Amino acid sequence: MTFTFQFKGRNFWFAVLLASMMIPYEVTLIPLYVEFNILGWIDTLRCLIIPSFFGSAFNIFLLRQYFLTIPYDLDEAAIIDGCGTFQVYSRILLPIVFPSLVTVAIFQAMNAWTDFMGPVIFLNDQRKYTLTLGLNLFRNSYLTEWNNLMAITLQAW
Repeated sequence: MTFTFQFKGRNFWFAVLLASMMIPYEVTLIPLYVEFNILGWIDTLRCLIIPSFFGSAFNIFLLRQYFLTIPYDLDEAAIIDGCGTFQVYSRILLPIVFPSLVTVAIFQAMNAWTDFMGPVIFLNDQRKYTLTLGLNLFRNSYLTEWNNLMAITLQAW
């Protein structure tokens, strides 16, 4: 028994994951809006915060590829020493994978921080706008006061 989970249809689900990476974000906005409306999350910050904790297909792909680089000998040695599946994961694999988890966390935080389309669609109240929406509101159609915009950007950091 090794830590890798071999199951029927594994390659199919991996192909579905890769195919889902090719779907543009704009295509999924209407179903997301309907789902968030049913949940009552429209015009709340929950619709921006909670989905960002689940990651994206790219993050899953990145972690899968990183896990595939770890030799199975480490799993087998831990199992021979008496570790269970959870112990193999928590004591051996998790410390090895920690740098890739930090990378995924940084990618996810940057995607959530710079997201413009999601807050535009899901938020109605200007008091709940994100920084990117607030900066966009400060811009004028005819004349943008760049000095004030840069000062606001600097103060937001």
